[in-house]
Amino acid sequence: MSSAHPHLVWDWNGTLLNDLDLVVASTNAAFASIGGPAVTAAEHRVRFRRPIADYYAEVLGQAVDDAAFGQLDKIFHDVYKDGLTTCALAHDAVDAMSSWSGSQSLLSMWFHQDLVPTVRTYGLTSHFLRVDGLRAEVGGDRKAESLSRHLAELGLDGRDVVLIGDSLDDADAALSVGGRAVLYTGGFTDAARLRESGHPVADSLTQAVALASVR
Repeated sequence: MSSAHPHLVWDWNGTLLNDLDLVVASTNAAFASIGGPAVTAAEHRVRFRRPIADYYAEVLGQAVDDAAFGQLDKIFHDVYKDGLTTCALAHDAVDAMSSWSGSQSLLSMWFHQDLVPTVRTYGLTSHFLRVDGLRAEVGGDRKAESLSRHLAELGLDGRDVVLIGDSLDDADAALSVGGRAVLYTGGFTDAARLRESGHPVADSLTQAVALASVR
């Protein structure tokens, strides 16, 4: 594979899909179900991390075990699914994908059975060699293991990959397979946190694609 054109792995939520407001509303619905506090979008961007159970525990001020997280996660996803039609793609998502002359795929930690038809609805399927979501009943875990499986299915070496995502967990996943990450400030994580990570940071997806070409 040409060093000028690594394979791009795109994140979905908070990256290609501009769903921060819906994610915050869904999170607050889950918190409210057990009398927890509400968070603002700005607070979410400062505090959000994976495993999401750890983020929930910090905000709620109490331990969140697997059973409790499973209940909160179900409430989150019920509200999220109901509001999904309100979400648009990031303003330059299509331009960014179209500008890339190498191969691309999509890996999300959202449920696979919901992700695939949603990506089709937005007319994006043809951009990707492969679309993978989470094949589990409860979400919230880290991305590294899913990325390893995704690349194995594609027959790709992680060293030939750049992951474009909006979270520090995306960067950790890329490093875990020997790849690189470009982090996008328009999603779920505060820009200052991303810049402190030392990874390349982009304020638009077209800028992220340009940075992906830079070794």
